[in-house]
Amino acid sequence: MSTHRLLQTLEQQIAALASEIQPRGDVSIRQARFDVALFSNHGTRLRDYLAEVQKNFAQLQAAVSSNRNAHVAFLAEKLVAQLTALQRELATQTLRRKNQPKEVVDVDLYHKLAEHQDYERRLISMIEDRESLLGQQTTFAAQKKLQQELATIEGRLVRCRQALARIERSIERKENGF
Repeated sequence: MSTHRLLQTLEQQIAALASEIQPRGDVSIRQARFDVALFSNHGTRLRDYLAEVQKNFAQLQAAVSSNRNAHVAFLAEKLVAQLTALQRELATQTLRRKNQPKEVVDVDLYHKLAEHQDYERRLISMIEDRESLLGQQTTFAAQKKLQQELATIEGRLVRCRQALARIERSIERKENGF
């Protein structure tokens, strides 16, 4: 098969891939989709990866026209791997969409729980610090100021514990299938 014919075939595959990616190319996910050895792009949208494929195809055409055979072989191999990866990604989109939202919600709830537990720990530490300082104060104004700070921090701690209870109930409901 001639080089011209191979380039035409690759161009047709890229065009077909572009038409498949078009309707869902702007959908973003939380992390990069492919290995950095395959794509230099670290985007989270299929459209970003398609743009890299098209750029590599243009480089391949330029390498063919300037007769750089080693570069042509490298680019052709990379392009085929990229096309295969994108096609595989498109084929698994329905599975990804089914699984992704639930995982994100679960991870977010556990992440929120950990954050709020950390907030609670820090607030308790702040209260203990203020209480120890309160006993050391000799002036009424300094004591009053520390008491106000204590009341504010204790209010925050109450709200934090309420949030913790809500998060724990949400996790419990998710784990029980509600």
